[in-house]
Amino acid sequence: MPRKSRIRSASEIYHIIMRGINRQIIFTTEDEYSRFIYTLGRYKKQCGFQIYAYCLMPNHLHI
Repeated sequence: MPRKSRIRSASEIYHIIMRGINRQIIFTTEDEYSRFIYTLGRYKKQCGFQIYAYCLMPNHLHI
């Protein structure tokens, strides 16, 4: 049975978690952390969403 579609709202707050496959490391250098933060900021500006907090760890992240 298919899962119900998620309801999207411009006024809701979302918690996003991203994890490497089998909990593998996704950030191996400081440059990778920096590039992710830069890219996140670029899309934030382009799409107009707000980021209240983020946490980057070697094998996963929270936004």
